[in-house]
Amino acid sequence: MHIMEGFLPAEWCAAWYTFSIPVVVYGAWIVRKRIDANPGAKSLLAVAAGFVFVLSALKLPSVTGSCSHPTGTGVAVVLFGPAATAFISVIVLFYQALLLAHGGLTTLGANTASMGIIGPFAGWLVYKAIRRFGLKTAVFAAAAVADWVTYVVTSFQLALAFPANPSLAGVIESTMKFMAIFAVTQIPLALMEGVVAALLVSYLVEVREDVAEVVAA
Repeated sequence: MHIMEGFLPAEWCAAWYTFSIPVVVYGAWIVRKRIDANPGAKSLLAVAAGFVFVLSALKLPSVTGSCSHPTGTGVAVVLFGPAATAFISVIVLFYQALLLAHGGLTTLGANTASMGIIGPFAGWLVYKAIRRFGLKTAVFAAAAVADWVTYVVTSFQLALAFPANPSLAGVIESTMKFMAIFAVTQIPLALMEGVVAALLVSYLVEVREDVAEVVAA
């Protein structure tokens, strides 16, 4: 899903930065507030960030200018909520761009919008809606949906920048084409990510009481 460095036109890079920055700033405030209230949350934050970093670094070739991989944001959004996940994601994406040449600095705003904001928010809504059906089911669904929505948004971002023709129909046509290519790898990847995320959160609940309180909220 990471859109590569220099692939988006400058105006779209600026637009996605404008969208992402306020959410990331708010997320940083939420994280700071959470840590001040419970210093032990630092270790959970590290686990969530590490999960995002490792899973989202496992990339496969896909749409030109992008790639397919798990996102790892399902765990973060269950433990910390969507705003904090945006802050976690932008840190991960920044270091991946610098250290792994995965994504880019000019496209950091766009990648944060898809993987760190919109995808996790959709996953969080699903988690809240079906939490009563069991923790593992809810986490699995949250992780899978966050992953899938991330790729829908990335497809739309690419289509806005490179439409089949300069019209709404052209954007929709390109979006559908990008989504079809992504789906080949992303549907099974999201399902596998959901399983891993559910197992990880279940384990954390067993070993830490504060996690049990968070996921029950």
